[in-house]
Amino acid sequence: MGTTYQRGYVTPRGKQWYGYYRKTVNDSTTNEPKSVRVPVNLGPKSKTTKTEARQALEREITKQLGQPGSPTRIINDGSVTLAWFVNNRFIPLKEAVWKEETARTKKLLIQLDIVESLGEIPLVNFDKFSLQLHLNKLASTRSKDRVLQMRAYIRDIFTEAVDQDFLVKDPARKLKVPAQLRATDTTTLTWNQLRLALSTLGLRDRILLELDMTNALRPSELFAFRWKRFDHRASTLTVAETVYKGKIRDWGKTKKSLTVIHIPRQLADDLQAWHLGCEAKAREAFSKKKRASATVSPDDFIFENEGGGFLDTDNYRKRVLHKIARDLQLPKLTFQVIRRTIATLAQKKGTVKDVQGVMRHSRAATTTDVYMQEIPASVQSTINSIHSELTNPKTRNRKTSKQSSSTGAAVSSRRKASTRVTQNDTKSWKGGSAPLPAYA
Repeated sequence: MGTTYQRGYVTPRGKQWYGYYRKTVNDSTTNEPKSVRVPVNLGPKSKTTKTEARQALEREITKQLGQPGSPTRIINDGSVTLAWFVNNRFIPLKEAVWKEETARTKKLLIQLDIVESLGEIPLVNFDKFSLQLHLNKLASTRSKDRVLQMRAYIRDIFTEAVDQDFLVKDPARKLKVPAQLRATDTTTLTWNQLRLALSTLGLRDRILLELDMTNALRPSELFAFRWKRFDHRASTLTVAETVYKGKIRDWGKTKKSLTVIHIPRQLADDLQAWHLGCEAKAREAFSKKKRASATVSPDDFIFENEGGGFLDTDNYRKRVLHKIARDLQLPKLTFQVIRRTIATLAQKKGTVKDVQGVMRHSRAATTTDVYMQEIPASVQSTINSIHSELTNPKTRNRKTSKQSSSTGAAVSSRRKASTRVTQNDTKSWKGGSAPLPAYA
């Protein structure tokens, strides 16, 4: 089979961008292969730059034929390695549906945990045994979530290899999750530990973490708040955007992430006081010509850094949260630990659906199975209550007394009824109307 290389070309047609590439098909009349030009609508010119249109065309070529600039027809002679297939056939297809930050993370993990170890092995040489051994090896050094993720990637890679006719049989189809997985972190804190952490902080950090603890916010949501999202009178904050890896995003982790959240009145008053303090600092900085405006803009971040931008999650975790954990000798303190702690302690404050609403999870199972942990003191109290019902003399005697009284009343009632029946029957016998009944 011949090998072709192409990237296609992009041209405007009216108000739309169109891309063209060539594809080999069978002629229906002669049943022989022929080359045809394929048009692709790449979107309106008003919303798409030519560079974006070109990238969209490359993704379409990749989807239909293979990696742009690489062979569009490959002879599978056993020389195609896992690394080549992942980099030239698997990732280009997935990048079209992955978000930018997600793609960067996923490609790094696939490279570290799959390609570096197995990349030079030809696809046709893999079997279920070799893949299962590799997954078992990962389980000894990687976290549970990481192993599950790699299992999903391996299965996706080989499924795609079968779909693209590089393999006849999928060796990863029955790949199992290793039995021995590293324990997932379930660290939670107590109310006293949370209160102690808040008591050691300055005004800004205390308000920031108190807001985070009260509403179980994700750091990407917390650091994206602007003053225009705060309504002091209604005591609400609107989660309208998030921050991640130095970028502002207009979407959240789940569909329920972007919403209006309630904040307690006292916390709303604290935020308003912080706003007034920020106004005073702005006027002072303006007088010293260190700031362009003497007022705080509605677009300014509530918890901004020295440059006026949003705080970096990793820096805040290291400089503030880790320092608190060291100073107070807490087992661990991160934003994830705070969310897990609030979900766990809130079990006593409302129903599961209430806690799900606070966490803004799409599914209650995520709240109960991933975030909520058992509270040892609560379990112990439940066990004590069960045992008390079984062995407490007062409870037993009270119940026994009630049962005896009830039983005695029932026996007395039956005896009276029996006596009435006997007397009536005796009268009837004396009158000769009926014989005396025989009682056993």
